[in-house]
Amino acid sequence: MDNVEMSKVFMESLGLQTEPVAITLIKKGKPLPEGYKVPETPIRHCQAIMRARKGEKLTVPADKQACPVGGSALGIVPLPDKVKAGEFHHNMGMYETADAAAKTISVRPQLEPLSNEATALAPLSKATLDPDVVVVVGMPEQVFWLVPAASTFSMGGRVTVEMASVQATCADSTVVPMKTGNMNMSLGCFGCRKTSDIKPEEMLVGIPKVRLAETVKALKTMAQGPIPKSRQKG
Repeated sequence: MDNVEMSKVFMESLGLQTEPVAITLIKKGKPLPEGYKVPETPIRHCQAIMRARKGEKLTVPADKQACPVGGSALGIVPLPDKVKAGEFHHNMGMYETADAAAKTISVRPQLEPLSNEATALAPLSKATLDPDVVVVVGMPEQVFWLVPAASTFSMGGRVTVEMASVQATCADSTVVPMKTGNMNMSLGCFGCRKTSDIKPEEMLVGIPKVRLAETVKALKTMAQGPIPKSRQKG
């Protein structure tokens, strides 16, 4: 199944309003991909995801990473000292103390520092690169169906979700799936909710490349039974 077909399954089975976003990390020293536009002004990873889900194909190198917190988690830019020390997020009012903020940063999921050149993002149907992660932005009921599709439909068991009140799209929706090989959800964070057009009622889920094919296959099956049945009230 190609990217166009996979995107169609996601859109139709879940009833999404915007496309899943294919994200590929460009390794250090590799050229930026053709057909992906470098934004004129710096943008955040969360903003790039929101733009890509509406149709844009973007490459965001180090000098266009507007958020060093997200850019450092993605292994593209250095982690600023004030972020590492907890001053940044404490001053935002997200943590009672700088120590609490610093603890969060010290345990955050991140890729190898400065191991990547850029991120490349596109609607799944338009992606010409092999995605490391596919991020879906949707309503809780839509995102719910990705729990069985990406995990329990074939393997059973339960799902553990890892998240924080910061770094929803970069650490929680992109890095965690890449590092664990499992889907991960996020309710969103201060940064993405303040600076992007994500709606108050929307959340995110990241699906790693290794789970993509089985997720689509499961969605296709469930779209013939449990999904529509659950939406029939009474």
